[in-house]
Amino acid sequence: MNRMSNTPPAMAIDFTKPFGEASLLAPDSLQWRIFKNPIAMAVGGVAAVLLEFADARIRSGVWDHSIYKVDPIGRSQRTGMAAMVGVYGPASAARRVIGGVNRMHAKVSGETPKGEAYTALDPELLNWVYATAQYGFLTAYHRFVRPLSAAEQARFWADGQPVAELYGVTRTPKSEAEFLAMMEQLLPRFEPHPINSEFLDMIRSGRAAPSVPRFLHKALARAAVSLLPPVVRERLELGPEHDLGARDRIMVKAMGKLADRRKDPTSPAWQAALRLGLPGDTAWR
Repeated sequence: MNRMSNTPPAMAIDFTKPFGEASLLAPDSLQWRIFKNPIAMAVGGVAAVLLEFADARIRSGVWDHSIYKVDPIGRSQRTGMAAMVGVYGPASAARRVIGGVNRMHAKVSGETPKGEAYTALDPELLNWVYATAQYGFLTAYHRFVRPLSAAEQARFWADGQPVAELYGVTRTPKSEAEFLAMMEQLLPRFEPHPINSEFLDMIRSGRAAPSVPRFLHKALARAAVSLLPPVVRERLELGPEHDLGARDRIMVKAMGKLADRRKDPTSPAWQAALRLGLPGDTAWR
């Protein structure tokens, strides 16, 4: 949710301390369940980036004011950790990290290649970046891990409000329909760009996790493209080579379900539960 600038370097967060300090989001929130799943986070995160890069102002802000073009993997990992802190970290640490992001955003401004001025503190851009992350993570979990009821989806959209407010977000969708309405307002700005292809090539290459077979990375990239509303995919000119086939779909779903059952004592979700005096596997229940 902070892709417009570089994430603060001090990301060594101890999710187990201080004992008893609450997170911004409660352990019974859908975010606690969804953010623990690395497949949902990976697929949803890639979809969110594509939705953001569709707008030249965000694309230029990322490309011109962060280390993304020289270290996209490290940059993405730090962005992911910032998201984890917002959900699982002690509230004081979350406020500190998000405050650092906001201070960096205050320094980000410039012009797109077509000469349009932008600033990372533009409410329209902040709102869109936040909304794309919510849409990406929720939709990826719903399609590739476990279907969520309408009530659960509504709760997910609502529960993220404390994090959104700290980022300075002024408009948060409360449903997929509201997200799509926000998208419709920005749609005339969306355009294809070589950066999108470079980004997807990086994801397909498997450089972020070399131990995972490359064909799995390709499937995850296609899964991410499948989350894009058709009109956006058409605007970005992501053709049939990005289609998610039946075999890919089965494979991604299998990975998503397996990841959802794997209880990881080193994960932020497990450690945050211990900090709150709860069983480590609270997010898996």
